[in-house]
Amino acid sequence: MRLVLIDDHPLVLQGIEVVIQGQKDMEVVGTASCGEVGIKVLQDFQPDIALVDLRLPGEYGLDIIKRARKIAPQCRFIVLTSYSDRADIKRAMSEKVEGYILKEAMPEEILNAIRLVDKNRTYIDPVIMQILLNQEKDDPTEQLTPREMEVLEFLAMGMSNRNIAEALFVTEYTIKKHVSQILEKLDLADRTQAALYAFSKGLGPPGSASIAN
Repeated sequence: MRLVLIDDHPLVLQGIEVVIQGQKDMEVVGTASCGEVGIKVLQDFQPDIALVDLRLPGEYGLDIIKRARKIAPQCRFIVLTSYSDRADIKRAMSEKVEGYILKEAMPEEILNAIRLVDKNRTYIDPVIMQILLNQEKDDPTEQLTPREMEVLEFLAMGMSNRNIAEALFVTEYTIKKHVSQILEKLDLADRTQAALYAFSKGLGPPGSASIAN
């Protein structure tokens, strides 16, 4: 299989090249230390797999991958990074990268990742997988106060701020503050998303999917 490496750290590039050179089924056909050169290398060589650093000087590896898919559609992408930040992992998953591996991985792990991705499988570094599993166990609603949980349940029922205020015997302004806190804590954009999120958690009676303003 033909590979391209995009990383701004010379030692990383050299190290991976050395590991790959000893493999009969792999060949590094091009390298790059920045996104623009990386795009050109991908376009020129049309590799089977590209390993792309997540953080390049002034550039974001996932943005490069998004661009690269248009000019090298058959290429599969593995994110190679020193970072295990949840936001980065979430973005990588949304971009549907074929692999995500930490630079601290052993050489045999990197080779295994490359071979799995070449077989149309997805490889996620075990450390990253553990982070994802822990994230699934964490319930964001645990951040909410009892009153905010009440408001969230009313949102799932499709109730307006005014109706919620009347039900809880507080002012509409107070409900707006609660809704604002709920959106911030759950990292949601608006009350509609909050209502749908709450409904997905089993809050609100069946048939209460309509959302009031």
